Amino acid sequence: MSDSAPPLDRFQDRSTAGKPLPKRGILDIHAYVPGKAKAEGFAEPIKMSANENPLGSSEKAQEAYATAERSLHVYPDPRATIVRQAIAERYRIEPERLIFGCGSDEVFALLNQTFLEPGDNMVQGEYGFAAFAIGAYACQAEVRRAKEPNFRIDVDELLACVDDRTRLIFLANPGNPTGTWIPFSEVRRLHDALPPSVVLVLDGAYGEFCRDASFDDGIDLARNSSNVVVTHTFSKLHGLAALRIGWGYAPLEIAQAVDRIRLPFNTSVAAQRAAVAALGDEAFQEASLELMDVWRPWLTQQISGLGLDVIGPSAANFVLVGFPKRPGKTAAEAEAFLSSRGLLVRQLGNYGLPDHLRMTVGLEAHNRALVDALAGFMGD
Repeated sequence: MSDSAPPLDRFQDRSTAGKPLPKRGILDIHAYVPGKAKAEGFAEPIKMSANENPLGSSEKAQEAYATAERSLHVYPDPRATIVRQAIAERYRIEPERLIFGCGSDEVFALLNQTFLEPGDNMVQGEYGFAAFAIGAYACQAEVRRAKEPNFRIDVDELLACVDDRTRLIFLANPGNPTGTWIPFSEVRRLHDALPPSVVLVLDGAYGEFCRDASFDDGIDLARNSSNVVVTHTFSKLHGLAALRIGWGYAPLEIAQAVDRIRLPFNTSVAAQRAAVAALGDEAFQEASLELMDVWRPWLTQQISGLGLDVIGPSAANFVLVGFPKRPGKTAAEAEAFLSSRGLLVRQLGNYGLPDHLRMTVGLEAHNRALVDALAGFMGD
């Protein structure tokens, strides 16, 4: 959608329209489009479209999930106390400064609701995660997209978008769908240049997959700043995407403000128990990271060898692949070709990347099947 608000006259007669009309801007929001989950002719296609953990989830988390069976009649703890305590101990942070949501997506929405009103603006990278903007538009705020040269966040481009009505900056590091990242020195430079009234939200959904020494998720920066929020999710590394649980670490004043509008009981009993168990299963986490360490560079090398442009290097659990514009070899045709062979990858036209496909790093068999299919497509 356009970053400018639609004309007022579309909604001037809401009270006399003869039917309920949404508030201004709602119908101009493009609903979130998830990656494909089905392929015609395949009961169980190889799904590499949603960045799910190919190892599944921790057996300890599955066992903890099963214990919720006899508690289905009980409301969950609205404070998510057991998860709060586990995260506070793991990251050595103050438990009262934690925000919990139905995935980190809800934390983003809550931050938008807390800080944005009509006339305000939010800043993100041009390829930023779609949920950032959806929440801002719902608050009737403007979304400003900073250019990402070479598919990478540029701090100066972000800062050029900031003015006296900027309230939030969302920065996913590594980014989705690009997989690229910036070192912490650049994150700090961004923060140092921001007005103290602007909240910097550091989305660390894929942060665990970046093992470079110059990477930092920003927890220490948030600990000592009044305008930094760090978010994480249990959907990626921990493989709990179905349970929808994420968290944010914020200054106490921000956490308390968000809690005033957070819906009660927004994380389930099963999700809370499984999250605690998953957080404690370091062997599963390490196995998931080792899989990335082996197969992410392998995919990059193999796909690049086919003459395709792999953006990066990726520091997430996926690779972003650019395709030629010439007929017969386009990204759309590649996606259809792969789907016809039971391989699901992510189309990115809604991210302004119609010539690219995002491909989750999978198990060995998945990765080899993907490369073989791409070789067939490029060789036809």
